[in-house]
Amino acid sequence: MKIIGITGSSGAGKTSVCKILKEKYYISIIDADEVARELSKKGNPYLQEIANKFGEEILDEKGELKRKELAKLIYEQEEKRNILNHLTFVYVVEEIKKRIAELVNEKTVAIDAALLFESGLDKICDTTIGLVAREEDKVKRICERDGISKEMARKRLAIQMPEEELKKRVNYVIINDGSELTLEKEIETISSKVIK
Repeated sequence: MKIIGITGSSGAGKTSVCKILKEKYYISIIDADEVARELSKKGNPYLQEIANKFGEEILDEKGELKRKELAKLIYEQEEKRNILNHLTFVYVVEEIKKRIAELVNEKTVAIDAALLFESGLDKICDTTIGLVAREEDKVKRICERDGISKEMARKRLAIQMPEEELKKRVNYVIINDGSELTLEKEIETISSKVIK
């Protein structure tokens, strides 16, 4: 099995690339954000750990995670962000590895993870692809997707790995200019080398 790591900052277009890989190349996608969302539902040890570290007030009256409040905390306080990242790297990475192990019949699996390198998931990848895009395009996508202000979107981008650093660490770089045709062509070029 080949494992491809798809990374890039928020709003760079990872989801669009994964959609193309799934629909055109029939590649199974494991979305790290989706895994984290599932694990942070009521009754899961990951959520309990978050509540232990951040206090019960991070939960609503039903015992569910107040996502927007947690997001605000971690984007404004580096110490809190480091605590959450540490928990995420333990629980989410373990779950991703478990899911990959279950996909025994797949030839290729792609992991969609903004923190691919920070979490150490890159170490299990055969190939890594980094998405880069113009700042204003990323801000626009984040605001539309998450319903947050431009200021909050910029704060989010400011704490993520700089694109220059990302470009040095990945095997392939895709520049997302907002055109699906461009993305498809870029993926076609890369896939001919890495998806056999």
